[in-house]
Parts: sequence; C-alpha cells; structure tokens
Amino acid sequence: MTAATDITYPALLTSGELGHYIDGTWQAPSKGGRIDTHNPATGKVLTTLGRGTDEDVDAAVASARQAFEGPWSRFTHVERQAVLNRMHDLVDEHWDELALLESLDMGVPVSRTEGMKAGILKTILFFATQTANCTGQTIPNSIPGNTTTLLLKAPVGVVGGIIPWNGPLTSQWWILGGVLATGCTCVMKPAEDASLTVLRTAELLIEAGLPRGVVNVVTGLGPEAGAALAGHPDVDRIAFTGSTETGREIIRASASNMKRLQLELGGKSPDIVFADADLDKAVPGASMGVFGNTGQVCFAGTRVFVERSIQDEFVERMVAFGRSLRVGDPLDPDVQLGPLVSQKQLDRVMNYVDIGTREGAELVHGGKRLSGEIAGGYFVEPTIFNNVSNDMTIAREEIFGPVISVIPFDTADEALSLANDTSYGLGGAVWSRDVSTVTKMMHGIKSGAVWVNCYGVIDPAVGFGGYKQSGYGWKGGTTHVEGFLYQKSVYLNAD
Repeated sequence: MTAATDITYPALLTSGELGHYIDGTWQAPSKGGRIDTHNPATGKVLTTLGRGTDEDVDAAVASARQAFEGPWSRFTHVERQAVLNRMHDLVDEHWDELALLESLDMGVPVSRTEGMKAGILKTILFFATQTANCTGQTIPNSIPGNTTTLLLKAPVGVVGGIIPWNGPLTSQWWILGGVLATGCTCVMKPAEDASLTVLRTAELLIEAGLPRGVVNVVTGLGPEAGAALAGHPDVDRIAFTGSTETGREIIRASASNMKRLQLELGGKSPDIVFADADLDKAVPGASMGVFGNTGQVCFAGTRVFVERSIQDEFVERMVAFGRSLRVGDPLDPDVQLGPLVSQKQLDRVMNYVDIGTREGAELVHGGKRLSGEIAGGYFVEPTIFNNVSNDMTIAREEIFGPVISVIPFDTADEALSLANDTSYGLGGAVWSRDVSTVTKMMHGIKSGAVWVNCYGVIDPAVGFGGYKQSGYGWKGGTTHVEGFLYQKSVYLNAD
C-alpha cells in the first residue's frame, strides 16, 4: 500500500499558493482571497486556490478575446491539429503526475486511472481529427442572375467552461477539445473541490504550442466566479456540467447577451434487469454502474429495476459483490473505491441513507461511514437498498454517492413506465438476451444514452447528451463540434 505520506508531490503542490492561470501566466487573485482544497482521503489541506471574483473573470475573458481576435485566429486547421497532437503526447508523458493530482484532489483510485488515460488520449485524438471538419456548403438557389450561395461556419468566440468536481481531468476535454478543434478560446472555471488537474493542463497547453490567452483558468466558488462567467457580456457560449438547479441559474444568466448553452445536468438513471439476463455480467455491471467513482457520476444507474422472479438471487449476488469491493486510500493499487470528494458530500450521502431507512426501504448492505485507519477521510461503504418504491426520496433525488435502490417489477411495460417516471433523462440501461425486449427498452427509455448489456461506455466519436431536466446539447461526435461554431449564409453576386 502506498501511503499519502510516502509519495513525491507534483511540483504544482510544492510551488506555494496557487493563483489563477490567465494569459499563459500565474496571476494572484485580485481581491477575493483564497480557499483551501482538501485531500478527501485524509481531510487535510492540499493547497490554497484563488477565490475568483468578477475582476478575475474580466481579466480572463479579456485575455481570451484578445487571443481569439489575435494570433489564434491565424492558426490553420493543420496547426490546431498539431497542438492537439502535441498535447496528446504531453498528457501521455505526464500521465503519472496528472493521475496523482486527480487522486489527491478528488479521490479517484489509481486502479481506475489507466482506463481514464486511454479514454482521455482517445478523446484528444478525436478532436484533433475534427479540426478539418469545420466545413460549409455551396447550395443551389433560385435567385436570378449570377449569384452563388454558400453556408460558412465560424468559431463562436469565447467559451465559458464550468465543470464539476467528479472527474475534471476527463470532463475538461469535452470543452477544451471543441475549443481547440474549432478555433474558439475559453475561460475554464473548475469546481473549488477539484481544480488542480485543470490548472496543470493549462500549463501543458502552453508547452504544446498554444498561444497565451487561448485557455485561461479562474478558480473559486460557483456563486462568485461561476456566476460572473455565466453572466459575462463578452462570453459567447457556456458549456456547463453540474446540477439541474445550477443549470437553471445559468440559463437565466445567459439571457444577458443570449449566450449559446450546452448543459449536462442531473440524472436518476434506470438500469433494468430482466429474468433472462446473464447475471454474471449484469450483477457487476449494474453494481459498478453506481459504485464506480464512488457513485459520483451524473449518469449513474442508481435505480436498478429487477424482475421480481429473480429479485432475491440478484440482490444476494449484488450484496456479495459489494462486500468484495475494497474501499480505502485511492493511492493503494488494490483499492477499487475511494472517498467522496468532501465532508459536504459525505454528509449529503449519509443524510439520504437515513431518509431511505426512515421511508421504509430495506438496507441490505453498507450505509455507514468507514472508520479505523481511514477515519479522517470521507469514506462510505457501498450501500444497497432493496424493495424501494419509485416514489421514495432515494428513488427521486440525485444522491451522487454509492447508493443503489433496487426496485422490483413484473412486466416489461411496468419496467418502462417506472423507468420513465422521473424528471431526469440522462442515461439508462437494459440487461436481457431477448431481442424483442431489448428493442422495446432501447426505443422506450427516455434518455440521452441507453446501454444494452453494459453500462457507462462512452466513445468520443459517438457521445451522449441529456433529455428532460438532464439538460440539452451534446457531448462528443460531430454534433458536439458544431456547438462551437455558428453558421452564416453568403450571397455572392458576381455580376
């Protein structure tokens, strides 16, 4: 086991207090002071960050605007592709440092980071291929005379990227990739609980050949720095991942200058297991569809609908799987589940466990904060409730922790009705060997992503998005890239 006291800390954590990263340099906070960021495995302070204000956001947006209209605007698609390819190599080269920062800052186990590496590198390469895909059209017209009509595409301008704490090393690339592929610039506002990998990535982008000011990072609190960015009159687009409540605030703030929006919001995703499913795959698949990243995943399949005829067997096997998982220090390579990100999140999860018990759900595994050697961290057992009804609080509200609600059903129609009885629509899944059942579910589940006999698989060329109160916009694929462009019609009269 590797203890946090035995590691060599990355230079970012030994360089003293961290400021904002604006115009390619470290800049001290203007007036907001500082906030601490903690190691969730120990509860101890890692370092301090700048507490961004409107003045810091103003400076970052001004830098982004200058870069957009200046040197970056003269980069060809081949040169933008070269920056992304170089960044791919730098992420690969510095992976151990980036992964360690992510583990220390938000608690992701090192056992997960190798899979993360492959996904991030693949994502960067995908966006590198898209630099030459910002193409327009020549369209026939009915105008008399010698007029040619064109549709051209151009970068929207300055993008505000507001990302959550549950995986910034990965989630930042859904914004950075689109920005760099299309020629936009951006100001990133990472969550105050996990900002370190975003700051380090900004440094590496300069090393990759990106002009100063193309990517800027302002750290701080959502109601302060995040709100200033969302309402800024010189920001052309906001890409946000977070809660539905905050998404509504961003929609209101965007009205000031009619910003374009991409919103990935909350989820309460259904995971439907039929009696004919391969339980050797469905049990671990559905379990890790919630327990992965300690349940801190927006599309986690937290409502597990199980056909009643196999409910007892399924729950018994799920409990056994939960007991087999090792929870502890994320730097231990044998650990599968790390801590929750903060004391605040731990309190939230434990409160939902209490609510579930009070409302009559059957707690069959977990539900306790872990103690002993890891008592200082924000660790909770993987938790399973059985015989949950779909109207209970734990089945209605997003918990964002390792808490599964098992809900029985009798027919496919009932399963589909229960699955869609939610205000969210981010993800969903079905486990069955019957083609007819699978087809019915994949067409009937109202969500932006549906997995069949798997859970949570994402490819950057395909992507995913939200439905209902899970937001709108698309992450991944050419549709995602289009969101960073606007279209203009050209009428060229050659007479």
